Amino acid sequence: MHVLRPTQAFLLSGLTGAFGVCSSASAEFLADSKASLDMRNFYMNRDFRQPAAPQNKGEEWAQGFLLRYESGYTEGPVGVGVDALGLLGIKLDSSPDRAGATGLLPRGAESRRAPDDNSELGLTAKLRVSKSTLKAGTLIPKLPVLQPNDTRLLPQTFQGGWLNSTDLAGLTFDAGRLTQVSQRDSTNREDMTVMKGPRRNIVTGARATTDQFDFLGGNYMWSKTLSTGYHYAQLDDLYKQHFLTVMHVLPIAEGQALKSDLRWARSTDDGSSNVDNQMLGAMFTYSLGAHAFGLSYQKMSGDTGFANVQGTDPYLVNLLQINDFGNQDERSLQARYDFNFAGLGIPGLTFMTRYAKGDQVDLGVASGTGKEWERNTDIGYVIQSGALKNVGIKWRNATYRSSFASEIDENRLILSYSLPLW
Repeated sequence: MHVLRPTQAFLLSGLTGAFGVCSSASAEFLADSKASLDMRNFYMNRDFRQPAAPQNKGEEWAQGFLLRYESGYTEGPVGVGVDALGLLGIKLDSSPDRAGATGLLPRGAESRRAPDDNSELGLTAKLRVSKSTLKAGTLIPKLPVLQPNDTRLLPQTFQGGWLNSTDLAGLTFDAGRLTQVSQRDSTNREDMTVMKGPRRNIVTGARATTDQFDFLGGNYMWSKTLSTGYHYAQLDDLYKQHFLTVMHVLPIAEGQALKSDLRWARSTDDGSSNVDNQMLGAMFTYSLGAHAFGLSYQKMSGDTGFANVQGTDPYLVNLLQINDFGNQDERSLQARYDFNFAGLGIPGLTFMTRYAKGDQVDLGVASGTGKEWERNTDIGYVIQSGALKNVGIKWRNATYRSSFASEIDENRLILSYSLPLW
């Protein structure tokens, strides 16, 4: 017999009335529920390196809290549940001349000051039949055609409906419609648009935003080492996209494997833009014990660069800390190295460094072609024991240079901790 904790019993009394279900069904509703509090302390410094830039520096420090609640389901052939997401950001340091360029906090249109705090509450209703779940409300779907950004203080969220099904063995199927977005540094829900910069050369017509993003697709596991996927997306009146993925892991010997990550996408306009892009990306990673060596190639072709929803992360093999190398006609290469210090008896300590270089960027007939490069270094440690167990600290450093965009030196220092509530 499951005994409810005091916090669960309190929620039970409220949710029973809210959903109008019997106490026994509600007990099951909470018996499988879980809740957690994620905390993220984030300092970011971005130096644009050009005295003539509109803003030559971005520097902010903030504390973020993310409260997640996921209920179980009521009994019966159709299970009912609810999820809740509470977001809170607190400003620790900012100023009008340094705000807005980090993406950590909102900035007032007139005062240019970041507010002392910002918050958002998201609720999601859900239905489950067998191994299929339908959700409606606040969503954070992660698919090749849509990668919500969670690289700052708080995550980007969407409003809409999402069906996920694993009823067929090996197949994960997703379909849905999103209607609005809340950006990572905003509490406003707004319509969506297509990413346009810096040299994607994407132009929109009279209708620049939309409240309809539809997606459909699936991923099939042929074996434990091979999976393939196809996904389709349409940002209404702006672009349509077909996305193919292949993931394969080849065991070579004890402690050795070669991972292949292949991606291809075709994006075209949907009536009110000039989107025309074909993307090919491939990354190969050789793991040897605690070491991992990666090489990737990415190529854009067509009349524009890669198309994705504004504010999201494009699903590209050469997406780095600052840049994604998704400009028109751009060709890019990346070399990456990872090391897990657990191999030296220091579990929790990790290191990553990578370098990517892009060229052949279309700058227009008069300007010719452009080139760019970026170098990243990450060092992270998660405390393994004691009173501070599971507290993580990460330092992320990036250097970006370009012949056509602002040059950037960037540092991020992130403290994180996730506390299970039950």
